[in-house]
Amino acid sequence: MTALHYTCPLCNLPLVAQDKLYRCENNHSFDRAKENYLNLLPVQFKHSKNPGDNKAMVNARRAFLEQGYYQPLVDRLVALYHEKVTPDANKTDIVLDAGCGEGFYTHQHKSAENTVYGVDIAKEAIKKAGKKYQQCNFSVATLSKLPFSDKLFSWIVSVYAPILEQEFTRVLSNGGFLLTVTPAKQHLMQLKQHIYNDAKEHDEEKLPIEHLALVHQENISYPMQLKTGQDTLNLLSMTPFAFKASDEVKNTLLNKPDFTCQADFLIRLYQKAP
Repeated sequence: MTALHYTCPLCNLPLVAQDKLYRCENNHSFDRAKENYLNLLPVQFKHSKNPGDNKAMVNARRAFLEQGYYQPLVDRLVALYHEKVTPDANKTDIVLDAGCGEGFYTHQHKSAENTVYGVDIAKEAIKKAGKKYQQCNFSVATLSKLPFSDKLFSWIVSVYAPILEQEFTRVLSNGGFLLTVTPAKQHLMQLKQHIYNDAKEHDEEKLPIEHLALVHQENISYPMQLKTGQDTLNLLSMTPFAFKASDEVKNTLLNKPDFTCQADFLIRLYQKAP
């Protein structure tokens, strides 16, 4: 599949696709990798050699998500998308998953009528996404400087990823929507209690978006029955507090089948002024 909506990360001119090579008028060029993705993260934009999640973290997240534990969240996100975005016969709907990881949420937004992009700074995640979900368009890039033109996307989804209002607003079309998913108060509380003596609820009050209009907000909350200790460890590896877990805690969780843990998501939907 050839995507023609990318801009050059170095000079912001449109990238034109010639087979597997993407080039701008200033002759900056980028190859489409064999795993079906573009690397649009120039070395000068990197803050470390391999930014983002490493291979082990990416593999653990994919293994966990493919068990279906977060499917109620995905189903609601996709339902909101189809509810709010009206198909236009004269214009292709364009969707962005900002901070898409290995593409689990990205590909479930794909339909016959739209074009879907996923962007993440983690090359290992994007390689897996591009290889598995070839109907979508994936690129390694930084969310702080997205390789897209202004007002391109009618729908941007951000699930547990950095929320950068100014840049997201730039690439969001007039009247377009930004959907964010952040932890609600009780998210993974039972897991946190194994790691912290005084596990605290997540703070729901902090609004990551200041200028777009909040048009809808809801919680999705349910207990997850984790079937194996490995599922629990995979979930742990997806969290910021994984690094705080001792080997003793990890062994305890690994040998604890049928662990029950609360999923508690906060969904907020914002709209840019028409």
